Amino acid sequence: MRPDDWHLTEDLDDFLAGGGDFLRSRPAPHTTALTTMERLRTRGSAEYGDGATLFGRLERAGKVAATFYRLPSRGLAPTSLTPEQADTLAAHLADLGHSLPYVTADQSTATTFAEAWQRHTGATSTLRVRLHLYRLGTLTPQEPLPEGRGRVAGAEDHEQVVHWCHEFAAAVDEVLPDSWADTRFADKHFTFWETPDGTPVSIAGSTSKIGDMVRVDPVYTPAHLRRRGYAGAVTAEVTRAALATGAKEVVLFTDPGNPTSNALYQRLGYVLITDWAVYDFSGGAAE
Repeated sequence: MRPDDWHLTEDLDDFLAGGGDFLRSRPAPHTTALTTMERLRTRGSAEYGDGATLFGRLERAGKVAATFYRLPSRGLAPTSLTPEQADTLAAHLADLGHSLPYVTADQSTATTFAEAWQRHTGATSTLRVRLHLYRLGTLTPQEPLPEGRGRVAGAEDHEQVVHWCHEFAAAVDEVLPDSWADTRFADKHFTFWETPDGTPVSIAGSTSKIGDMVRVDPVYTPAHLRRRGYAGAVTAEVTRAALATGAKEVVLFTDPGNPTSNALYQRLGYVLITDWAVYDFSGGAAE
């Protein structure tokens, strides 16, 4: 495989013209790429910092076999790569003088790329986080449901939504931008589970349907209200809403270290399809 099989561009339209159908062909494993491309298409890359976004697609015999993107000041986000493809991409980017703070991808791809990046640049890699990626099989809502009902959050609920998203981010050690509009939650749709007296007790968000895919994110219940079935109830609500839009794939990420949430999503009908990983890079000639 030749490095020039990778077509690099900073033009989103050019990238999507060749790679858009490929991303939509497997919406579940390509969930983050699809939602990021939509955000770039509608809002541009300014919120990610100065500089241009780099896109790449691997073409062989006129067909796209893999893609990647790298947002300004962010890491590399490739689709699934074979070890040979990962090595070729690492060599190509290193030869061009690119620096990478991290790679985020399915665990096999992230691991093989991190190893290749070390070979070609001397950088060391450190596993930052590992996630599970689930896809909905058949929705099986929990029974019995807790008292109350689901309610779509409206403009009047903005303060509560922002507050709980910040609490969720703090719980998973995520640092949010100062501006709500720049957070990954700003473009999402939110639903509460509320008690019969109208008090919100849990929240779930979801993306708009993109490429027949909806991703559920985040799901959050304040600590003092947990273990009452609220998270399962609100997750089932947003899952039903996603299916009602015609989504063929509904997906979500979980922390492998949280057996409670993983068991909950499996009871609701979600099936593990892959692990996800982020490796941070330090040192190396290309840094």
